[in-house]
Amino acid sequence: MATPSIGRRALIVGAQALVTIGLLVLLWQVADGRDAVAVLLGVNPWWLAVALVALTLHTVFAAERWRLTAGALGLPLGRWHALREYYLAQLVNSTVPGGVVGDAGRAVRSREQAGLTVAAQAVMVERFAGQVALLATMTIAVTVTALAPGGLEWPAWMLGLAATITLVSLAVVGVLLAARWLPGRVGPRMAELSRTAAIALVGRRVVLAQLALSAGTTACILIAFWASAAAVGLSLSFAAVVTLVPLILLTMLVPITISGWGLREGAAAALLPLAGATASASLAASVVFGLMGLVAVLPGLLVVWSRPRAT
Repeated sequence: MATPSIGRRALIVGAQALVTIGLLVLLWQVADGRDAVAVLLGVNPWWLAVALVALTLHTVFAAERWRLTAGALGLPLGRWHALREYYLAQLVNSTVPGGVVGDAGRAVRSREQAGLTVAAQAVMVERFAGQVALLATMTIAVTVTALAPGGLEWPAWMLGLAATITLVSLAVVGVLLAARWLPGRVGPRMAELSRTAAIALVGRRVVLAQLALSAGTTACILIAFWASAAAVGLSLSFAAVVTLVPLILLTMLVPITISGWGLREGAAAALLPLAGATASASLAASVVFGLMGLVAVLPGLLVVWSRPRAT
């Protein structure tokens, strides 16, 4: 009975791999891949170190946000345990197609004290908080830079793209909230999830810490991309980092490639020229960011090796 499911899964993974390879080949052609490789060969290792530190802090803050979220839902997690599990989840997400397999794993492994439902809710709410923080940063930054006196003059298509992403995201949240009134099992489950998210994110005892941790994770990932760009000689202004980089990173949520590869690079090659970058340098910056992201999650291997082997 499991064979059809395995076959479908293999088909999806194969399709994601083909889309990833196709996008990267296309980018090689349109973004001057040879020049991008030349830029990569001259990368500045000091900026790579900055990116690595920022990504490491991002993991620390995100793991603490998960611990805070889980604790608010009655699932106590030790700080060291949360960090180890978060590293392992990121390692799996970065190497296994789908982008959520690692998160599902940490939900399963943390279910013992409060049950799988609460553990899964803690993981989903924590991931949701991170994406909301990134989206809010982009929306506020684009609005301020476009409307402020002497602000940046964004092309109409870029403003339209940012507005569309924001409106679609709000619409999705609205649909999820409205789903609490659906008949059958769906309504009560969505109502419970909404109540859970409210307790874990905006409860009186946790809201300030949630805001601080989400601000920290967002700042770290933006700094990591900025440092990755600097490593290939690309200087991005603060306005470019807080407006364009979130848009680039949000494309990784579209589950049609492996770990966002190809989509992220394409978005970088399309958007960073608005900040004066060349397409090849933008491509190189995104590749460096992706590679540093892989390096940053390697401590997850220590978690795998340290686990007791079944006998």
